[in-house]
Amino acid sequence: MSWRSPAIALVALAAVAGFGLSACGFQPLYGSGTTTASGARLSEAMAAVNVSPIPGRVGQKLRNELIFSNTGGNYAADTRYRLNIAIRERVIDQLVQISGDARGQVYQLEASFKLIDSASGEVINSGAAVSRAAYNRYQEIFANVRARRDAENRAADTVAESIKTQIAAFLATSA
Repeated sequence: MSWRSPAIALVALAAVAGFGLSACGFQPLYGSGTTTASGARLSEAMAAVNVSPIPGRVGQKLRNELIFSNTGGNYAADTRYRLNIAIRERVIDQLVQISGDARGQVYQLEASFKLIDSASGEVINSGAAVSRAAYNRYQEIFANVRARRDAENRAADTVAESIKTQIAAFLATSA
């Protein structure tokens, strides 16, 4: 019987803490009813972000991920914000053998962004995101090309999610 008292006390404490947090104004960032500081729905504010074209295949992948995650596949809202992104790609050799051949590589994608108010042209938020994706090198050329492309896609997905989260957090508290 003695084990039940601490368990019941813990459950009661968790319930009290949950009720206490419900009144503090905390709301999930991606909840269906999440609003910005001005009272607009966060999903509508995110859909109003126009992502400028980014050069290169990885840039296009990053842009497409952001557009889809901001709009959910629907049509974009009227543009209130413009998002400019600059990327830098790097490949780092890993597991270098005595012969000089690398058995593995790490693809690194760095992105810096500026969120611009379309009406005033003023930069209202800026930030950066970095992702690294490792992949193995093989003797077959196509396998190397495919492994690198998969690493690029993984890195672009991670950077897109990071940028989206940073912008959503900014819009939820400032817009």
